[in-house]
Amino acid sequence: MQPDKMSEPAVADTRRLNSKPQDLTDAYGPPSNFLEIDVFDPQVVGVGRQRYTIYKVRMRTNLPIFKLKDSCVTRRYSDFEWLKKELERDSKIVVPPLPGKALKRQLPFRSDEGLFEDSFIEERRSGLEQFINKIAGHPLAQNERCLHMFLQEAEIDRNYIPGKAGIFFHSSMMTSLVLHLLQKDGCTFFIFLATHQKLLFCCQDVIMMTTSPK
Repeated sequence: MQPDKMSEPAVADTRRLNSKPQDLTDAYGPPSNFLEIDVFDPQVVGVGRQRYTIYKVRMRTNLPIFKLKDSCVTRRYSDFEWLKKELERDSKIVVPPLPGKALKRQLPFRSDEGLFEDSFIEERRSGLEQFINKIAGHPLAQNERCLHMFLQEAEIDRNYIPGKAGIFFHSSMMTSLVLHLLQKDGCTFFIFLATHQKLLFCCQDVIMMTTSPK
């Protein structure tokens, strides 16, 4: 009588998988996708009650969503607060907290430098660096225009129009694109427009012109 094969214990296959030898490019080349942000060089500016601390924010990346691959801007704590509020208002991500405002350090008649104590500035710098790296590393946040402005524009336009970051066409380029797609496959293009309301508003004049009776 032959033994029951189902009762035989399974033996793990411990053979090594054949792997491709690593060359110098793989070992020392840049990673396929990377995003690095440093918050550094804090400087106290202003005098008296108008003093505040500014930080340099440098971003290096090869992600195609960002227009600049190496950028450096100057920001203060209130700019980080602005970014947090904008993301909470317009995106669907859970925004991490900022380092605290340290209200006790803003009280008068302190024996130390309060907000401008070296140890506190370093603690806040580290917290801001962790915050912006968490935000910028989120795929949904990377689509937000406010993040691109914060990281890559010298000045923050507080009156900007919130929206998604992307490619912006010159009006003549947009007209040519719409005409081409309408002539090629009008039905498919109208379906696409129905799901992209902002593009629909940009193109409505061209669509009216091309679909109106002669």
